[in-house]
Amino acid sequence: MSLEPTAVLDEVLDVRERDVLDAGCGEGWLVRRLNAGGARAVGLDPLTAALDRARRDDASAPPGRYVEGGAEALPFRAASFDTVVFFNSLHHVPLELLDAALEEAARVLRPGGVVYVQEPLAQGPFFELVRVVEDETEVRAAAQDALARASATRFTQLVRRDGVIATWLADFEAFRARMASIAPARAAAVADHEPELRAAFERLAHRSDGGYVFEQPFRVHLLAP
Repeated sequence: MSLEPTAVLDEVLDVRERDVLDAGCGEGWLVRRLNAGGARAVGLDPLTAALDRARRDDASAPPGRYVEGGAEALPFRAASFDTVVFFNSLHHVPLELLDAALEEAARVLRPGGVVYVQEPLAQGPFFELVRVVEDETEVRAAAQDALARASATRFTQLVRRDGVIATWLADFEAFRARMASIAPARAAAVADHEPELRAAFERLAHRSDGGYVFEQPFRVHLLAP
């Protein structure tokens, strides 16, 4: 059974009146959603272009809601947040800095705080489509290995859960736009492999509601220092 992207997050986290860091916020959709749910959310991302888009789409955002930086060296004081979220972002941290990113998440948590990590797994139709653009087999496995190390040493694992997300795309151009929003280099890769990608797009999807649906398995870890 496919889940909404934030179904597990909504179930296991109460963000009301809590300071939440979205590490790897991209264009800020989750920051806006968390704030709509009563959080005081801040988004962090290393890409200036993504943050510029986040600020444009969140016109009423106060200064400091979106901050440029990397998860491996968080530009925040210790004990600044109640929750740190890595939503499909931990595997984008350089491999040699994954442990540092999780350690930094622990550093900025207040007592009683938690780290929520939701990561796509290297399997499923959407992964098979995206791997034509960029093969993330190694980095996704490395993120899970880092989480296993953290759970064995630095953190207590409160929740571990697997699920499947159904991603709906109107057409191939929507896929192209999604890839470009994640990393500019992916736009060029889509152009370079377009015939192969168009064929895979049709083969791997199932049609629904006038568009294309791709399933993506994921895993959630909820950790407490």
